[in-house]
Amino acid sequence: MLYIIPTPIGNLADMTFRAIDVLNSVDLILAEDTRTSSVLLNHYNIQKPLSPYHQHNEHKIVSHLADQMSAGKTIALLTDAGTPGISDPAFLLVRECVKNDIRVECLPGATAFVPALVNSGLPINSFCFEGFLPLKKGRQTFLKRMAEEQRTMVFYESPMRLVKTLLDFIQYFGAERQCCVCRELTKKFEENKRGTLQEVYGHFNAKPVKGEIVIVVQGKAS
Repeated sequence: MLYIIPTPIGNLADMTFRAIDVLNSVDLILAEDTRTSSVLLNHYNIQKPLSPYHQHNEHKIVSHLADQMSAGKTIALLTDAGTPGISDPAFLLVRECVKNDIRVECLPGATAFVPALVNSGLPINSFCFEGFLPLKKGRQTFLKRMAEEQRTMVFYESPMRLVKTLLDFIQYFGAERQCCVCRELTKKFEENKRGTLQEVYGHFNAKPVKGEIVIVVQGKAS
């Protein structure tokens, strides 16, 4: 079978007891970056074979992994942080398992957009998660479409592109739209900056931006 294992988005103490038990029981652990996952596994003294599984090799090895599981192996999939499949590789392997009647079990656990959404103070009875924005092709069309979205919107962004993205949001959504930028969630220097897009842009434009970023933006008023 295949286990999908969420991992901490920053604070290693957020690993669940069940996830540790499962990782100690499997035959093989797949990791987006074996160096990153080794830090977590060593912290919890988990010693299992580790193999890379990421966007650059998943198409090539997914059938082989399914064959291994069909033959009786139990495999766990990790990504660098959060729940595999949420803006990280997992979909192709899960689909292959479903196709081959291999049992798949996804453990509950950390994912960055949930605490960001709750921290934001914006309505969360209905929301949409959009992951990373298109970098070039289709970006303008995407932003025009999202400008009409009435639900609270959640995006992931890199620190080097945050200021540019906030400027794009100001252009397409309006400077007075409320938002919250969550940076380094669960870590020592966690920051949740709330305000209008213009205010939040001014805050981050005035200093270097580091760390993992989640942007939560108010939907268009109905």
